[in-house]
Amino acid sequence: MSTQAKDAHPPTPLPPFAVGVGIEDTFVVEPVAGRRPLDEYVLTDHDRRWREDVELLVASGADQIRWGVPWYRVHPAPHRFDFSWTDEVLEALGESGVEVILDLVHYGTPGWLKGSFADPGYPAALADLAVAMVQRYPQVTVVTPTNEPSVTAERCGEDGLWPPHLEGDAGYLQVLLGVARGVVGAQRAVAAVRPDITFWHVEASRRFVVPGDGPSAGAAWAERAAHLRERVFLHQDLVTGRVDDRHPLAAHLRAHGVGDDDLAWFAEHAVRPDVLGVNYYPHVSTVDVGGHPLVLPDGGPRPSSWPVTYAGTDALEDLLRTWHARYPEAPLALTETGDPGPIERRVDWVHASMDVVQKLRAEGLPLVGWTWWALIDFLLWDYREGSAPPPEYLLQHGLWDLVPDGTRPDGLPSYARVRTAAADAFADVAARYGRAAVGAGTAGDRR
Repeated sequence: MSTQAKDAHPPTPLPPFAVGVGIEDTFVVEPVAGRRPLDEYVLTDHDRRWREDVELLVASGADQIRWGVPWYRVHPAPHRFDFSWTDEVLEALGESGVEVILDLVHYGTPGWLKGSFADPGYPAALADLAVAMVQRYPQVTVVTPTNEPSVTAERCGEDGLWPPHLEGDAGYLQVLLGVARGVVGAQRAVAAVRPDITFWHVEASRRFVVPGDGPSAGAAWAERAAHLRERVFLHQDLVTGRVDDRHPLAAHLRAHGVGDDDLAWFAEHAVRPDVLGVNYYPHVSTVDVGGHPLVLPDGGPRPSSWPVTYAGTDALEDLLRTWHARYPEAPLALTETGDPGPIERRVDWVHASMDVVQKLRAEGLPLVGWTWWALIDFLLWDYREGSAPPPEYLLQHGLWDLVPDGTRPDGLPSYARVRTAAADAFADVAARYGRAAVGAGTAGDRR
């Protein structure tokens, strides 16, 4: 081929790419008999050892960190804020040179929102938090209004495990619509005061499979599985104003009280992500609806009872292609991934998952980021309902392991941070694919 022919069709430049890491930031602290406060910052000692964690972050070579606001601590009463802790941490994060993707909501809400995500005051409360944070912290330039809306709706509205403890399809939709209104309100409020902010929407990328040769339970719930596959996209469809009577779930929404006014509101106030993030874990993201005999409650299996099946890189590739096909206008990021357990397993997944992302980028998919979850180990959510000592719930998910090294003033364990080979593997992919390797640019840039 001649030089002239090559120049006539230059290759499309890839969008800038960022290598990120997160810190688990679930905060479900509502006092309920028999349930313990689930504050991952307290349980992992991040609330006291955050300076050390910032040093680990810098040592990792990450371009970005997904870091969340402990909303219940920062916003203890309506229109009243306590920034004493976040001031220190966000100043250090700003000085680290690592871009902060600020998670505003990671499952928990303040106790004064009695209805939690279904409270009529929830959207306004979240908008207040969002505006207060971005006005106070100019170093924050990327915001995720709410992490994993579909999982929030499952655990809080369908299973009733977390506030507001609703159940069934109606509960799921009540929570999901509250979450969606909050995302829209927060994003619009932030954009009005900080037009420089980039918005990353982050959703769980659940896969629902029904084996053709599975037991009768699988065949019985094939229709339900098809519904669940479509439901994964419902939140994003709502906030972007895509839901009308032609939507695949329109009849389901109508049957559960979602009316013209609701859909018209979302259409009128639609927001768009600058980056659409999806979270994928090979050990939990694929739900095998018919893989095991189940005692099925009325209305189908609850999310907490669904068996999961391990699915690796092929499933990851399929999911990223599926989300891009659904929302081709939005740059895509893998905003959480990891494969917990022995260090060899973590190291293998660092490389295998990054290889998938880079392969798809080379094919032209607008992938702009990859985030390992997490910088340090964290505790399983089962801790909240359990009674065993906290270290028994530790999940080896980190680049640095948590190893008990004493007792905190509140009686909970404290943890030393111990570097693992996963941190070395992460530093390697950060050096090869991160911003320092490819030059200037931000992962939130529109292309």
